Amino acid sequence: MGTKDTVMMDNNSKPNIAFIGLGNMGAPMAENLLKAGYTLSVFDLSDAATQRLEKAGARVAQSPKDAASNAQVVISMLPAGQHVHSVYLGDSGANGLLAELPKGTLVIDSSTIAAADARTVADAASHLGIDFLDAPVSGGTGGAIAGSLTFIIGGDDDAFAKAEPILAVMGKNIFHAGEHGAGQVAKICNNMLLGILMAGTAEAINLGVKNGLDPKVLSDIMLQSSGRNWTLEVYNPYPQVMENVPSSNGYQGGFMSKLMQKDLNLAMQTAKDTHVDTPMGAKATELYATHTLENGDKDFSSIMGRHDASVLF
Repeated sequence: MGTKDTVMMDNNSKPNIAFIGLGNMGAPMAENLLKAGYTLSVFDLSDAATQRLEKAGARVAQSPKDAASNAQVVISMLPAGQHVHSVYLGDSGANGLLAELPKGTLVIDSSTIAAADARTVADAASHLGIDFLDAPVSGGTGGAIAGSLTFIIGGDDDAFAKAEPILAVMGKNIFHAGEHGAGQVAKICNNMLLGILMAGTAEAINLGVKNGLDPKVLSDIMLQSSGRNWTLEVYNPYPQVMENVPSSNGYQGGFMSKLMQKDLNLAMQTAKDTHVDTPMGAKATELYATHTLENGDKDFSSIMGRHDASVLF
């Protein structure tokens, strides 16, 4: 495979897809593509993850390059910017996966990384005639399993149009935020606000509980008042106030606190780079930095334990 070749996307048939990164989000996303009839080659460093997808009907590849050897579309869901850089650009910036892909290949990176990193990979892809989209997601593992994720896309109109039918298999809300990097900026803005809201909601509930209020009664009051927000509606941080949320399951599952910390750090770096004042975001980042020292693998709603450590045990 080389860039002298050219991929032709046929609107009347499903393209072969390489899926790289089969973690808590990537694995169910890939499974939904298989259920929709796409042919997948998959790669991950975890044998358990690849075996799960092999049972679902995917071909297990030995490397990202092997996964993409017969693919018209490459999708990645990787932990951080350095992993995206390593896969697509390689150690030297020129010996990664992009150098092996034919012109016209569509690359969709659903990792949450710095906008600057997304633009670096996008620029390299563009010089090679490869369509690149930064496509971070919102919706958590539940959304990945249900195929109801929100995709936030940065990239060209033509590439977005090619990607939309594929993304629609994995998500129900697909937004084109703007040019390369715009998807990442929108994602970190959303998650910065989410971190602020969760920290504030936990603080407010704690204030009420410590002054004799029932946490469910207080939550119901705030839901019908001006303090209403997403964390109160669907993701209450206080145990046993709401069913089927991490706080009522020992803060297991959901969105790990260390991932929230990662996204808040990305937001703070972007704010620094663009000289934007974000004092609330900075405070939320500080709170999660302390919280993740011992609770990084717990759901981010476990910030409730900062006020009442008993909820974590």
